[in-house]
Amino acid sequence: MTSLDRESIVSRLIDILGEEKVNTSEKAIKFTSVDRFKKYQSVHGIFNGPFPSAIAYPASPQEVSQVLSFANEHGINVVPRTGGTGTEGGLEVRVENSIVLDGSKMNKILSIDPVNMMATVQCGVKLQDLEDACREQGLTTGNSPQSKPLAQLGGLVATRSIGQLSTLYGAIEDMVVGLEAVFPNGDISKIKSIPRRACGPDIRHIIIGNEGAICFITEVTVKLFRYTPENNRFRGYLVDSMDDGLNVLRQVVTDGFRPSVCRVYSEEDARQHFDHFYKDKCVLLFMAEGPKSIVEATISEIEDAVKAIPHESVDPKLIEDWFNNLNWGLDKILAEQQWMLEKKNLGYTTEVSADWSQVTELYHSVMQRVREEFPRAADLTMLGAHSSHSYQTGTNLYFVYDYNINCDPVDEIDEYHIPINAIVVEEALRLGGSMVHHHGIGKYRTQWTKEEHGSAYPLLKGLKEHFDPKGIMNLGTIYPVES
Repeated sequence: MTSLDRESIVSRLIDILGEEKVNTSEKAIKFTSVDRFKKYQSVHGIFNGPFPSAIAYPASPQEVSQVLSFANEHGINVVPRTGGTGTEGGLEVRVENSIVLDGSKMNKILSIDPVNMMATVQCGVKLQDLEDACREQGLTTGNSPQSKPLAQLGGLVATRSIGQLSTLYGAIEDMVVGLEAVFPNGDISKIKSIPRRACGPDIRHIIIGNEGAICFITEVTVKLFRYTPENNRFRGYLVDSMDDGLNVLRQVVTDGFRPSVCRVYSEEDARQHFDHFYKDKCVLLFMAEGPKSIVEATISEIEDAVKAIPHESVDPKLIEDWFNNLNWGLDKILAEQQWMLEKKNLGYTTEVSADWSQVTELYHSVMQRVREEFPRAADLTMLGAHSSHSYQTGTNLYFVYDYNINCDPVDEIDEYHIPINAIVVEEALRLGGSMVHHHGIGKYRTQWTKEEHGSAYPLLKGLKEHFDPKGIMNLGTIYPVES
C-alpha cells in the first residue's frame, strides 16, 4: 500500500479539510478501528489494530472527492463510515495508517417532497431524524431497522440493509430512488431520482450494497409513504413448531397479502422476547398497516390462515408493546456492555435466506449441527432463530445464539462466534440459499463470497477492478484478499 507515513497523511488531510475536520485522538482512533463485530473485545478495552492514521470528516461531496483523489494517488486504504452500527466487520481497519472517511457530519435533510413522495438527505442523516421530520408532514419512510435511532442513511444504503416493516415497504434497495456517490478517482456521480426507466442496467445497484468497497455514498433519495398509525393492527399466536409458523407466513405472503411485520420465533428465541407469555411455544406475530380497508383484509387473511394449525391467541396489546420497544439506541448498547462485563455472556446473530421449500430444513439442520458439532455447546445459554422478512419466493432465518464466555476475551470471537457463524453459512449455501440476508458480507464472510455468487462472481469482481483498480477502498470487505 502507501509509502507515506502517518504524519504525512495527517498533514495532507488537514490541508484538504482543515484541522477541525481531522481527528487523531488515541481514543477515537481505537474506537473506529473496529465495529460491533468485536463488541466483547471492545468492552474490555482490547484494540489490537491495525489503526487508521486519522478520521476525516468531509462536509461536502467535493471534500470527499479531494480525500479520495489523494488516497488513490498514494495508495492509501480508505474505510468509509457513517453511523458505525455495522456488525460484520465491514468498518474494521485492516491496513495500518488507513483513512477512516466519516460522513456523519454531512447530516442535512435537503428536501421532503410530499407531492412526489420523496426525501433527499446527505449520507450522515440519522434515519430517526428523517422519520421524525417526515411524520410531522403525515409521511413515513417505512424503514425501521432495529438500529433506527443511530443508523445513518449512507451506511444503510451501503450495507444493503433492511427494516422491520420490509414485507410491506421493501428493503433499502426498494426504497432508494436516486443516489450520489464519489469514486476512488474523485469522480462524483449522481443518479437522478425518477419513478423507473429502461435505459440499460439499473446502475443504482453498483452503489447500493457496495459496503464502501467501491465508492463513498454522499446523498440518498428515498420513497415516502402515508403515515396512518391509527389503522395499525396486531396479531399474535402461540404455535407448536417453526414448521407450522413458516407455513402460515408462506400462505399469507404468497396469497398476495403484505403485513408490515410477519414473524415466527422458535421456542428459545421466543423466551428472550416474550418470556411473560410464550409458554414454551413458538410465537407467530403480525402487524398490518396502511389504508383501513387493506388492513382489515390483511387481518382477515391472517386469521383464516392460522385456523389451519393448532394455536392459542395472544392479546394483541402484548405484541404492540413488544414492537414499540424493539429498537435500540445508545441506552441499550450501554446496558448490553454492562451485561457483558458483569455476566461474561453475550449474544450474536447470523442471518441468511432460503426459498420456502428449503427453509424448514435449513432451520433444523443448523440447530442440529450446532448442538452436535460446536465444541463449546455446553456454554450456550440460548440457541434459536426467527423469520422476520418474507417474500413471494422465500424468507430469511435470523439465527440467534447466546453463550457464557469461558476463555480470554481476546479469543472469544474465534472460540464462539466464528464456528457457529460458519455452520449457519455452510448450511444456507448447501441448500441453495444466501449466506447473508441483510447485514452485509463485511470482512468475516468473504471466504464464502465466491461460493455465494458462483459463475456470476466475475461480474462482482469486475466492478471492483473497474471502479477501484488500485484497491484503496475498504480492503477485505466483500472481496476476499488474494495475496
